[in-house]
Amino acid sequence: MGALFYILIFPGFLFIIFFSLAIEFIDRKIYARLQNRVGPPWFQPLADFIKLLAKEDIVPTASNPKMFKLAPILALTSVITAFLYIPLWKTGALFSFNGDIIVVFYLLTLPTLAFFIGGWYSTSLYARIGSVRCLTQLFAYEVPLFMGILSSALLADTWSLKEMAVFYTQHPWFWMFNLLGFGISLISLLGKLEKVPFDIPEAETEVVAGSFTEYSGRMLAYLRLTLDIEMVVGSVLLALVFFPFGLNINPALGFMLFLLKVLFIISLISLLRTVVARLRIDQMISFCWKYLVPLALLQILVNLILKGTLLK
Repeated sequence: MGALFYILIFPGFLFIIFFSLAIEFIDRKIYARLQNRVGPPWFQPLADFIKLLAKEDIVPTASNPKMFKLAPILALTSVITAFLYIPLWKTGALFSFNGDIIVVFYLLTLPTLAFFIGGWYSTSLYARIGSVRCLTQLFAYEVPLFMGILSSALLADTWSLKEMAVFYTQHPWFWMFNLLGFGISLISLLGKLEKVPFDIPEAETEVVAGSFTEYSGRMLAYLRLTLDIEMVVGSVLLALVFFPFGLNINPALGFMLFLLKVLFIISLISLLRTVVARLRIDQMISFCWKYLVPLALLQILVNLILKGTLLK
């Protein structure tokens, strides 16, 4: 019964849904204030979600109905499942095993593939262009994102997120050596979330809504919720890997510190997408492979040296 409560209520299914809607509000509010706008009221994300759930699902006649409907469900379930493997305000997670970091990477890749499938099988021109851009970006940001995070795992000498948390709790100052990896991973996360300057797949002035162009009703609600949860899961993952402090303290203080770390990363995301403009797809790919990947390799080299000297 306890495990079922953890999975469905807290810190599982219901918690991640409402937390992601709250984070969407904070992100939109910060983004608006940085542009000297008021921004939405606190209930706007929830109101939008409820409104979409009440609307009709329209499936294009020329689409593949099964694939069109399956894509949002696949995307949503994969990000929720990924959340269950990440330690939050303590060193333990709901589920943990050696190699779970690879499973989390895999689960976070599935939404992008689902967006591609949904856009492609909707047969809309705008959706297909957006889906191709979505898949093209995947091969640019995914490599530096994984390298940046895995460099921290390399220093901890483990493929388990739980054991990484334990390692950095025992070596509290080692996280400072991973700040370069944090910068790389944060920029790459913008690509995964399709936020400015990497919002190329859903550029409103070019391809309307990209892969989501033909979606409406509940399916669009699931897709938007997927992006919100993906932002939370990505931020939580970066908070754990690069700011792994305050994990074994009083639960209430640990939870507050967890919220502060996630809000700090969300604030950085909002700031970055405020001060930069959208790139072209070729510029995005060039930037990732010319700059982010070499810097990620440098972070791995630094951690290998540290592992060979400080951890003998």
